[in-house]
Amino acid sequence: MRMKLSDFNYDLPEKLIAEYPNKNRDEARLMVIDRKDYSIQHRQFKDMIEYFDENDVIILNNTKVFPARLYGNKEKTGARIEVFLLRELNAEQRLWDVLVDPARKIRIGNKLYFGNDDTLVAEVIDNTTSRGRTLRFLCDVSYEDFRKLLIDLGETPLPKYINREVEPDDKDRYQTIYAKNEGAVAAPTAGLHFSKHLMKRLEIKGVNFSEVTLHVGLGSFYPVEVEDLSKHKMDSERVIIEQDSAALINEGLANKRRICAVGTTVMRAIESSVSSKGTLNEYDGWTNKFIFPPYDFSIANSMITNFHMPKSTLLMMTSAFLGNDFIKKAYEEAIKEKYNFFSYGDSMLII
Repeated sequence: MRMKLSDFNYDLPEKLIAEYPNKNRDEARLMVIDRKDYSIQHRQFKDMIEYFDENDVIILNNTKVFPARLYGNKEKTGARIEVFLLRELNAEQRLWDVLVDPARKIRIGNKLYFGNDDTLVAEVIDNTTSRGRTLRFLCDVSYEDFRKLLIDLGETPLPKYINREVEPDDKDRYQTIYAKNEGAVAAPTAGLHFSKHLMKRLEIKGVNFSEVTLHVGLGSFYPVEVEDLSKHKMDSERVIIEQDSAALINEGLANKRRICAVGTTVMRAIESSVSSKGTLNEYDGWTNKFIFPPYDFSIANSMITNFHMPKSTLLMMTSAFLGNDFIKKAYEEAIKEKYNFFSYGDSMLII
């Protein structure tokens, strides 16, 4: 039966939306779901080590969030404008795809000024889509100095539903401890629960870590606006899967080990580069893959994921992995047990 957008709606009490991260990363709550008998256990995240054995493979997304939210002022009127950097189009010309808010106030040719002393100036050169704009930053400094300016002026891009000011701790906590390849505008939040101590314990146990990169962008968090899911088009996101990472995963597949995708971004990355033999290929490119039920997964046989927003592509993918009927039961249980939801919320391990 073809799934519709309305099949992925649910009512969430606002008080269960996490405004802050857990005090200790690995002490967030963990719902463990076994797909063999659909049993549910309530644990802490650090207990996930009990479900992994030597030579199992945990796949991490090593993308790094950059401070993508800027606040500037429009020329002449001085109106405050929020600019959310989505994607660098051309490094030499300083061209970026961005979202602007309020969008109705911005037209082609408008200039925006950033910083207390107008340190940085940008000009709107295109209304690229109904969602965003293209800006050219007018800056004579070197590219390295330009990027430093963006970082200095930018703010940690917490999701809008976190209804508070960004605090100093967010710079570190809205980032995985293994982040290294800068390029994401949102965190791969399933990985936020890993602590250095937990990863060391997993390493000692003989669990292997394989890293891939998917730079989280508009494709992951933009809402679905059509009831017929087959008509939804995902925005493309950059993916890098290196040969060594693919080889480690394929070895685990060949030996029938547990292969765990940490997050929907990892699942999208690996499902975007599957060979005709059902193994993982190395890859360097873009993906606009949209996974929703029904779907046959090729690589991972388990996944770690947070509790997602209603009608989101992330919930749809999780539903495809677990089954739509049981994902509803799992979410009902999470609400009943007062789990925290969304980016800074609690976690689910599906085995």
